[in-house]
Amino acid sequence: MIEEISPVKKKLSFEIPWEDTKKVLDDVYRKISKTAKVRGFRSGKIPRPVLEKFYKDHAEEEAITQLFNEHFWDALKEHAIDPVSRPEIDQQGIEPEKAFAFSATVEIEPVFDPEGYVGLEIDREEVEVTDADMEAKFKELKEMYSTMEEISGDSEVISGNYVVIDFQGAVEGQVLKELKADDYLLEVGSNTFITGFEDQLLGLKKGETREVTIKFPDDYHHKDVAGKDAVFTVTLKNIKEKQIPEINEEFVKNFEQYNTLDELREDLRKDIGAQKQEQADGNMSMALMEKLIEKNPIMAPEALVEREIHSMMADTRWRMSMQGIDADKAAEILPKYRDLYKTDATRIVQTFLLMKKIGEKENISVSDEELNEHIRELAEKRGQSYETFLATLAKDDMMENIRAEMANKKVMSFIEEKAKISMVKKESSATQEGN
Repeated sequence: MIEEISPVKKKLSFEIPWEDTKKVLDDVYRKISKTAKVRGFRSGKIPRPVLEKFYKDHAEEEAITQLFNEHFWDALKEHAIDPVSRPEIDQQGIEPEKAFAFSATVEIEPVFDPEGYVGLEIDREEVEVTDADMEAKFKELKEMYSTMEEISGDSEVISGNYVVIDFQGAVEGQVLKELKADDYLLEVGSNTFITGFEDQLLGLKKGETREVTIKFPDDYHHKDVAGKDAVFTVTLKNIKEKQIPEINEEFVKNFEQYNTLDELREDLRKDIGAQKQEQADGNMSMALMEKLIEKNPIMAPEALVEREIHSMMADTRWRMSMQGIDADKAAEILPKYRDLYKTDATRIVQTFLLMKKIGEKENISVSDEELNEHIRELAEKRGQSYETFLATLAKDDMMENIRAEMANKKVMSFIEEKAKISMVKKESSATQEGN
């Protein structure tokens, strides 16, 4: 019997007659008797009652596994059920002279006919590179090529200086190694440290030592010191200031590929335009998917959502490690992201299912030739040979994932081609604030 619990969950119930159950159980006991060791009996000659005394649990567990495998998988094939989750099995064990009953609940992809994906009305932002964009990019370049110059003489620390300090903190009179650093570079006035710390460095001179008193916030991430007063012994080792270069013909000499400032400016404009185009395309694709999901409010199988959350959390853990966050701290922070990820994960799964169904309906697919060509391009970008990269993908079982990504892009291109797109200008920040 098959019961539909929800559009993405089915419960398969089985009742195996005692005669069939007994045959499987008898066969299991025959196999056990060949290797079983019981004092006073030779292997293969142990009476059934003795075997049941010592091996009953093992025998019934093995018989249940065999009965499950024999009936469950056949039922999936017979009813064309393709589960996306492991089965949740419910059974009360084997009882003599009674039919063996068990149920298996699985999640499946929702069955639906996608609609409303042709002729979608959507806005696409016009891409325009403004003077403000260019100014921001040049400011970024200035920061990249800025240098730190030591301030000589008997200067005092002022806001905006960069200071090199040694410090050691103590809480309730106890010195803590976690609050110690040497040769630490800090921009005074950046509010990088706990409130009040940087202000107390003002007026300090090179070589001087000063005690700095602060209070950690109640919600500070290190719970041992949260809400407590601390005293830092700070020694000023150096004072530096940032030297920011001017953008002129001399600055262009930092780049081998440009001969003039105009060449640099034009290339930056192209880069900014490409970035803004990519962002505009991404925004339009997201808007398209939101409209598609509104027209096709399908349920996302929990197993697929959980899989996506796991992937997102793994990516966050990797990013944290790249930022120097230790594993213990990451393990403490990550669970807090879980609920935040669930909405996005659900949307991603819904999008995947929609793209898949639209692709099937419109006969959009990725051929082996297209897949191999794409893999060649990926290998070239990574500086690997096609054969080496292909072997890595096959080993990590990533081939079909790449094919699915390619198919999704094809389907999205199809939807965009059929959409009614209106070009609109993006409102400036000033306009948005005015509204």
